[in-house]
Amino acid sequence: MRRRLIASTLAVVLVVIGVFGLSLVLVESRAIESTAKDGVDSEAVRLTGVVENRIAAGEPIDSSGLGRQIAEDRFAVVRVPGHPQVRLGTRPEGSVLSSTQHGDHGVTVTVEESRSTVSQEVGRTLLVILAVALLAVLAAVALAVLQARRLTSPLTDLAETAERLGSGDPRPRHRRYGVPELDRIADVLDASAERIGRMLTAERRLAADASHQLRTPLTALSMRLEEIVATAEDQEAVKEEAAIALGQVERLTDVVQRLLTNSRDPRSGSAVDFDLDEVVRQQVEEWRPAYQGEGRSMVLTGARRLRAVGTPGAVAQVLATLIENALMHGAGTVTLHTRVTGTQAVVEVTDDGPGVPPDLGTRVFERSVSGRNSTGLGLAVARDLAEADGGRLELLQHRPPVFALFLAQEITPQPPPDDVVG
Repeated sequence: MRRRLIASTLAVVLVVIGVFGLSLVLVESRAIESTAKDGVDSEAVRLTGVVENRIAAGEPIDSSGLGRQIAEDRFAVVRVPGHPQVRLGTRPEGSVLSSTQHGDHGVTVTVEESRSTVSQEVGRTLLVILAVALLAVLAAVALAVLQARRLTSPLTDLAETAERLGSGDPRPRHRRYGVPELDRIADVLDASAERIGRMLTAERRLAADASHQLRTPLTALSMRLEEIVATAEDQEAVKEEAAIALGQVERLTDVVQRLLTNSRDPRSGSAVDFDLDEVVRQQVEEWRPAYQGEGRSMVLTGARRLRAVGTPGAVAQVLATLIENALMHGAGTVTLHTRVTGTQAVVEVTDDGPGVPPDLGTRVFERSVSGRNSTGLGLAVARDLAEADGGRLELLQHRPPVFALFLAQEITPQPPPDDVVG
């Protein structure tokens, strides 16, 4: 493309130079010849006047008296009746420019000049025109190269950007080139890069969330299956544990369905009015065997007959994340305390462990931030799940750690005095 641009620009310049150059040569040639002819005529008129003045003054008409009246490159013949013919200068050879003038006393003066002088002047003018044309061609080539580089370099850069997008690198380059059409293409490519980047981020986030959210139900399901194996001789216990395992499978199915729904439309919600007591009790029952295996206990305290607005499966997932974190990173008894504040139902999860390091603070809810050797996704995913249905997850206290899940409440309960379930 660069060669074509240079060739086309150079062709246009050569055509323009050829048309105007030839016209200028013709005009200048005629002007030089006309000027030379006028000079010869003027010389003949002037010499005629000189001769007539000498005749009137009675001076002799000879070459010695008139020798200085003629230019070196010209030849003149003076004819005066009754006087011999006078020749001035050297007669030129070849083609000449000639002018003959007649005076009042029968004087005839003929002045000649060689056309070679005119040809030399035309040649010098032609050389000047050719030099100017050559400079114009060089300038045109330089401008064509610059213009071609200005157009082709952005196109090459845009091609590289498109190739990077195709290879999976969605970073926008934000380069502009001062050419409206090329800048428009760059805008479209940058916008496409940002959209692709958001899509890839969403896909990676979905994969991370899925892997983390599926791990907790699978862990609980594994524990229930281990309980079934341990109580294989007790048929009633086996049935009970199998029913709980089926509940875990249903939760796992709900998590997968919710993840797929959010990946299609993150704004689609499934918040309903549900029994918060049932969800909290379910989590306590599911995680109690794991705590007993570690020699620890779980306690449920606070208000009863609470109802909240949200997605039961998401609330269960948030509580499971908090309980699992307390099992992995905490110590001592884990307490789930339910209460009401204003129009919100609150579930607090606390333990007797060292809590959250001061340098982390609220950053524990950021992705990839972890004070221990973990993925750093659990609390971030839990907060996203809580906020998806209008709730929120907060760290109320660092030591001992107190995490609180706030949920909207449509029905304000009249709870009895706090009781304790061990």
